[in-house]
Amino acid sequence: MAINPTTLTRGAALSAIAGGALFIGVQIGHPHMDVESITTTEVIVRNTLKLVMVALVLCGITGMFLSQVRRNGVLGLIGYVLFALGYLLIMGTTFASAYVLPAIADTDPAFVADVIAAGTGGSPAGDLGWLAVAFQVQGAAYLGGGLLLGIALFRAGVLARWAAALLALSGVVSAALVVMPDAFYRLLAWPNGIAMIGLGYSLWATTRAVSTATSAAGAVGDAPVAIAGAE
Repeated sequence: MAINPTTLTRGAALSAIAGGALFIGVQIGHPHMDVESITTTEVIVRNTLKLVMVALVLCGITGMFLSQVRRNGVLGLIGYVLFALGYLLIMGTTFASAYVLPAIADTDPAFVADVIAAGTGGSPAGDLGWLAVAFQVQGAAYLGGGLLLGIALFRAGVLARWAAALLALSGVVSAALVVMPDAFYRLLAWPNGIAMIGLGYSLWATTRAVSTATSAAGAVGDAPVAIAGAE
């Protein structure tokens, strides 16, 4: 398989679809997060899958931005950088949830409880230091980046506009759900996940359409050459 811009863009499209589906999937039936559940195999596996999800989404949004970089403009660049930063911070805090917190849950349950509270929109009782700042920056970058990138993709008009609008609105929805009980908090993934799936499919379809049109143009362009040679 040749590595070229079309191949890379298609890979990004599939990554966005897989990442969006995984984002939704890991939240279905998610147990309540506390000091006891953080050590269970189920939660560790779910958090590991979230790390895979973040990697896939980062590949996906990179492909979306670069495939139409001129149309996205400065707004798209700012949105992409912020959104990517939000996901990178999510990767860091998720890694800690998957492999650090379970190891210290028995020796420092208060700290673990505070980290879980901060990560799920609650108010930690203790001082988390720079980790609390990381959670705040993570939330702001994720919400703001999704909003700006969604607007840029909508204005570009290349990918599905309904999915771009949903990506932009998912930040507003997330801000509302974050203050609700844990059962509603798990719905945070749905708007963003559906938007990723829609944008990924649209990116794949757009790339396929361009490739088909290019191949057709090449075939038409070759015909006169063949005729001239025969004469």
